[in-house]
Amino acid sequence: MRNEFVEALTAAADDHHDLMLVVGDLGYSVVEHFAERHPSRFLNAGVAEQNMAGLAAGLAMAGLRPFIYSIANFPTLRCLEQIRNDIVYHRLPVTVVAVGGGLGYGALGYSHHAVQDIACLRTLPGMLMLTPGDAVETVAVTSYLLRTRQPAYLRLGKGGEPVVCAAPVVIDAPGPREVVAGGQDAVLACGNVLPLAAEAAHASGASAWSCPVWDGSEACADTIREFVARRRRVVVVEEHLAAGGFGSWVRECLEPAPELQSRVRCLALTANVCGEVAGAAVLRARGGVTVEAIVQLLC
Repeated sequence: MRNEFVEALTAAADDHHDLMLVVGDLGYSVVEHFAERHPSRFLNAGVAEQNMAGLAAGLAMAGLRPFIYSIANFPTLRCLEQIRNDIVYHRLPVTVVAVGGGLGYGALGYSHHAVQDIACLRTLPGMLMLTPGDAVETVAVTSYLLRTRQPAYLRLGKGGEPVVCAAPVVIDAPGPREVVAGGQDAVLACGNVLPLAAEAAHASGASAWSCPVWDGSEACADTIREFVARRRRVVVVEEHLAAGGFGSWVRECLEPAPELQSRVRCLALTANVCGEVAGAAVLRARGGVTVEAIVQLLC
């Protein structure tokens, strides 16, 4: 997903001359193409994520469109104050790009896990959340993003995720989009657990849906209520802790419609993964986010 994003951004920068890519001294073997093609719009801010966020705010105030890029926990948790005060408070079009969202860097330990990032960033008013499920959706959300002018959070997998969506994908508005057709039950995935959702849907006869773009607006909440109202049961799955995550947001959307709340079941990581060191797939299984667990919740 990260490779497809950088390639899409590199191509878009040919026409969008305000685009800038700012990295926190990493991403090499991925970002070189952008740096070579647009050297004046590539900047290494060093291992200084708080400065990187503040720098991006200044660039945006000068009329540029910065993307700040790092391993998922660093451009989010490490500089949350700067995102809140410098970027979101001023409604600046800065995109925080997080690579390895969830447990993508599982083998590097808890310091590199991003399992509270959604909980932190979705509470910031005006923040657009972008959680593509595979490489195809990544290209589509990048295109959607370039048609907006607001603070945004783009949460990407580390790389090598299975492609689930049939290309091309066009995203015109926030909300769920169907990936696998099925019956009255649905699996709604946030981000890189979409392949698990698709596999569970095939096994159970349910449909699988992704939510690659969402926000805290009432319009988006209406979309979620309408989605749940048309289904018998919805299982929401994410690679994030349950507290404050995507599933929590879905439940909040349903508060004005209590008759719909019993239709939704949420599957998120259990807290026992915190502090564990292992590959992403192993940690995901230890945290309880598996195909089998999704199918069981559909029963």
